[in-house]
Amino acid sequence: MGTIAPGDLYKLINDATDRGERVVVATVAHTRGSTPQRRGAKMLFFENGEVAGTVGGGCIEAEVWAEARAAHRSGLSALHHFSLTAEEASEEGMVCGGTMDIFIDVWKPDTGTRLLTQVVSTA
Repeated sequence: MGTIAPGDLYKLINDATDRGERVVVATVAHTRGSTPQRRGAKMLFFENGEVAGTVGGGCIEAEVWAEARAAHRSGLSALHHFSLTAEEASEEGMVCGGTMDIFIDVWKPDTGTRLLTQVVSTA
């Protein structure tokens, strides 16, 4: 997975919406404490089950995957708060112990198509 360059991110979204597919975009909106990713990190979830990018891995990313699947079904975007205490982190063998607010946004085929086309053509 790994991080996604902005031009690649918008191209992937544009390609999916051109195919008539929804894309769920998870974006780290805010962090507190020790977290694996910082504000702005993105992860894309496609209808066919493929993903691109990362919001941090581990337990939080697993929870984001679950919320992204729910967003695919409902079509609703929402801000979610995820917490990983130092105790939970050590149980999982991780060094993080912070909190993350992640915006899970559903891009439907008709959402921002013109904007995406402009961004992709100038990237």
